[in-house]
Amino acid sequence: MIQAIVFLPLIGFLIAGAITLFGRHRVLSAEPVVAGHGHHDHHHASASHDSHGHDDGHHAEAPGARAAELITTGLLGICALLSWIVLWQTGFGGQTQTVTLFRWIHVGSFVADWALRVDTLTAVMLVVVTNVSALVHLYSIGYMSHDEHRPRFMAYLSLFTFAMLMLVTADNFVQLFFGWEGVGLASYLLIGFWFKKASANNASMKAFIVNRVGDFGFALGVFGVFLLFGSVSFDTVFAAASDKAGMKLAFLGMQFDALTIVCLLLFIGAMGKSAQFLLHTWLPDAMEGPTPVSALIHAATMVTAGVFMVARLSPMMEYAPIALAVVTFVGALTAIFAASVGLVQNDIKRVVAYSTCSQLGFMFVALGVGAYSVAIFHLFTHAFFKALLFLGAGSVIHAVSGEQDIRRMGGLRKQIPLTYWMMMIGTLALTGVGIPMLGIGFAGFFSKDAIIEAAFASTTDMSKVAFILLAISALMTSFYSWRLMFLVFHGKSRLDPEAAKHVHESPLVMTIPLGLLAFGAVVAGWVFKKQFADEKGVEAFFGDAIYHSDHNHILHALHQVPVFVLWTPFFAMILGLVLAWYLYIKRTDLPAKLAAQQQILYRFLLNKWYFDELFDWLFVRPARFLGTFLWKQGDGRVIDGLGPNALAARVNDLSKQVVRLQSGYLYHYAFAMLVGVSVLVTWYMMTGGTK
Repeated sequence: MIQAIVFLPLIGFLIAGAITLFGRHRVLSAEPVVAGHGHHDHHHASASHDSHGHDDGHHAEAPGARAAELITTGLLGICALLSWIVLWQTGFGGQTQTVTLFRWIHVGSFVADWALRVDTLTAVMLVVVTNVSALVHLYSIGYMSHDEHRPRFMAYLSLFTFAMLMLVTADNFVQLFFGWEGVGLASYLLIGFWFKKASANNASMKAFIVNRVGDFGFALGVFGVFLLFGSVSFDTVFAAASDKAGMKLAFLGMQFDALTIVCLLLFIGAMGKSAQFLLHTWLPDAMEGPTPVSALIHAATMVTAGVFMVARLSPMMEYAPIALAVVTFVGALTAIFAASVGLVQNDIKRVVAYSTCSQLGFMFVALGVGAYSVAIFHLFTHAFFKALLFLGAGSVIHAVSGEQDIRRMGGLRKQIPLTYWMMMIGTLALTGVGIPMLGIGFAGFFSKDAIIEAAFASTTDMSKVAFILLAISALMTSFYSWRLMFLVFHGKSRLDPEAAKHVHESPLVMTIPLGLLAFGAVVAGWVFKKQFADEKGVEAFFGDAIYHSDHNHILHALHQVPVFVLWTPFFAMILGLVLAWYLYIKRTDLPAKLAAQQQILYRFLLNKWYFDELFDWLFVRPARFLGTFLWKQGDGRVIDGLGPNALAARVNDLSKQVVRLQSGYLYHYAFAMLVGVSVLVTWYMMTGGTK
């Protein structure tokens, strides 16, 4: 069963890839026409780069496109059903199973076989990955209906899913690294899917390069694991982790805690993949890809790979408290940074993207304070409501002929009511609407509030600071979420008049996935709260999949927090809602006035704390200067100057002059011989014939 879940997406990729490579594209009509945009061309029109107008029946078609859609979607649907069966069989204390596929790398003492590790943590990730991926595949059939390259898109989606499944089923660090790099490759291909757009190419390159920074740290961490443990197998490493606590590593004449260094290097990889502070800059730009890409990769699966990895390494992390403190600090800083930037974003997808970045920060705080199962709980619930919000945003973009600026929307509630209510459910789940003490609420209420409570209950370093930052982030989350809802669906319409004529609800193939995700956003928290956030429930559900050392009692402590801690997220949510309502419904003139009065702060947030500019100044410009210098001066002046333009050129010039001696006349040669003989005789006479 586990083999089928992992390899069916690969089969789908190969089939769709074959259709892409061997299918001959043909156009059934002249060019697809999209209301409000004239000719619909994803590759050139910036206004319609992620848009779909009303379907007039004329769109580009490719032989086999429908087959590629149905096969890839059908295979992912099978995987989704099987993953629930695996969760049912594995959960509640199921023992870890290892399914060895074949021998892989055996070099001396270095052994890395290709095996699938199946435990409750794996099963939870299988459910998240396969279910969200299946719904995104289904949604893409409608959303990408105007794109003639649909087989290639579906192939990339399935390739990504396979790589992510390889990551979560890895039984050793090398296999984990394979999946890690696989999702990076698939992300690059999907972000730059519309490769004729310069902005899409730049975004895909940015994502790839920033992730290389994190992956370099991750690779060093894997090297460190083998150096420290003599193995890359999870079982071997986890069994020996407690024995390595306190062991020192000598570097440049200094002594470091070996386990802390290794855990921090591995966490750098998680920072890149999960878009944490300093390595976050690629995530918002990744919105250049089609909206289904945003929902699949940058909300529900790939960006949570870092969270999964740290949870998987809990047996190591438990004995590296300094590393956990760093994880807590970075997570809290990411949460408030991304939330603050999300306050002023105007692109509907970027608002949701910064929300993703912020929520990932919440998850890392939970990991940092030792509440690993709570982090996975938020990962699980977040996958449903964030994928719902991204696909809902895609439905809005579809309805308004490609417009993505929320300032140019408004009043859409009655025109696309189904999309409105789906987005409303996603917003209620994201902001954590629920009633403390009664245990009634949406999915985010159970998981996000549990993280805030764990941060307060923890006695580890940085936990109290994290609690304050997360509470403020919860307020900001509520504000920007309701700001988006009010600007898009309420108030007066600010749409372009031409686009306003063609506003329409999305087809069933797009709204059915929204409905299923909305169901998960409503019930996932309530159904699974005991399995993820209750001490006894976690022990029974996860078994040995997540490790807690004897000194880690966070799951017990988070249920003993004062009452005001329980109500803190609730009041933060209410305050954010009221502020957003007042500014964007009651007093719509105030936001512009506030922005004008606080220009420095507004610009600071609008420009994302100027990190892009800072990195451009620190890294991009020096690299470009060095490259230009080596090109012009090193290659051009020195190498070409001494080589092709100097020595080789002089040889060429000399050859051209010597060639002139070859005149072809016999008397010229006889004269040259006579001169030579004369010179020889003269030299002989002057030297006296002694030499």
